[in-house]
Formats: sequence, C-alpha cells, structure tokens
Amino acid sequence: MLAPAVMISACGLLLLGINNKYSIIVNRIRLLNDERRRYTLKIRDGKELDYLDSVRLESIIRQLAQLKERLHLVRNCVISYSTAIFLFILTSLLIGIDVLFELRITMFFMVFTFILGMIAVGVGSLIALRETIRGYEIVEFEIKAEE
Repeated sequence: MLAPAVMISACGLLLLGINNKYSIIVNRIRLLNDERRRYTLKIRDGKELDYLDSVRLESIIRQLAQLKERLHLVRNCVISYSTAIFLFILTSLLIGIDVLFELRITMFFMVFTFILGMIAVGVGSLIALRETIRGYEIVEFEIKAEE
C-alpha cells in the first residue's frame, strides 16, 4: 500500500533532477545560438572569419546538433518519469477502490499498473544514463576542438 506513494515521491525527485539538466541544456543552446548568430552576422556583413573563429563556429554547429540530441533524451526521460507517476497514482486509486468495495478483481490491475510504473522508471533511468554519456562525449569533443 505504501509502495506507490513512495515511488511517486521518488519519481518527483528524479523529475526535479532531470528538469535541472533540461534547464542547463536549454541555457547552453541559447548561449551557443547567440554566439553562432554573432559569427553569422560578421559573415553577412562581408567580414571574413579568421582561422580560430572559423574553428569555433564549426565547433558551435556540432555542439548544437549534439545538444539537440541530449534535449530529446531529457524530454523522453521526463515523459517516462511522468508516465510512471501517473501509473503509481492509478495504482493508489485502485488500492483505494479495493479497500472501499473489496473487489478482488482490482488486485490484478493494482499489481499490473505498479509493475508498469516500475518499468517506466527503469526506462527513464536508462534514458538518463544515455543522456549522461552523451553529455560527457560533448564535453570531450569541446576539449579536443579547443586544442
């Protein structure tokens, strides 16, 4: 009976953490887009970029593509955790219905929705793991690009 409530709280904490990552990624995309825009305006005004600026512009373009992929992963993670919360709320509702009406048929649905919720948490955790690996790869690329 307590497991769905505990899992709702746990998923809330997971969502809090992943939303922080989402905010950081969005902020980074905005900063890189602004920097790219400045280089593009220089080119549009007929000014040539020196070698370092050209390398930086190419790095920005690659990073933006990689950050977009990370943003999709974070979005999918949020969807997975939110789905899990919904399923745990549904499980709690079924427990309440079972207590009120003593319908033993709800036992199957309680267990089923709880297991689905746990699967959704697991999928979200795997997506978060993939996003963390991609984040490391982006930083590694940025360091190599600056060398």
